Amino acid sequence: MEAIVKKRIKQVKKGDQNAFGEIVEIYKNKVYQICFRMLGNRHESEDVAQETFIRAYVNIDTFKTELKFSTWLFRIATNLCIDRIRKKKPDYYLDAEVFGTEGLTLYSQIPSDVESPDVEVESLELQETIQKEILKLPEKYRSVIILKYIEELSLNEISEILDLPLGTVKTRLHRGREALRQQLRHV
Repeated sequence: MEAIVKKRIKQVKKGDQNAFGEIVEIYKNKVYQICFRMLGNRHESEDVAQETFIRAYVNIDTFKTELKFSTWLFRIATNLCIDRIRKKKPDYYLDAEVFGTEGLTLYSQIPSDVESPDVEVESLELQETIQKEILKLPEKYRSVIILKYIEELSLNEISEILDLPLGTVKTRLHRGREALRQQLRHV
């Protein structure tokens, strides 16, 4: 897939707009899905997904072909979502304000009193509840939770997409998981 995309990118750089249409077809659902998971609003997600492809097209010359295109594209989408979230409301949400995460370290192990994730996710109602609770997380935790558990990206890919050190991604993932666990216990 990536080889096909890179071939299309070369065609786009030579002026072939139809080749970019093929790239959009390949990634449109995944980009929309990332946007929807981060924003929770279909209309806004469609707007941001469209803006993602516009930015990618306009800036295609800055893409380094030795890198993975999907990572570059998902970074654009994620950054646009984060910008949209920040414009809606300021992020006054500090780590200490996440109920139940005081004093936690990356190595904290808190046993869960809920069923395994596979059993829980079987219910559509639970999926909706989880999505609503994910939307309540601060964007710095929301983005890593979505990219890791919903989009199933590796920690290295998340690090590249968010332009964060791997250690920061691991810390945010851990804190986001703990905050989400606490929120779900109170639902």
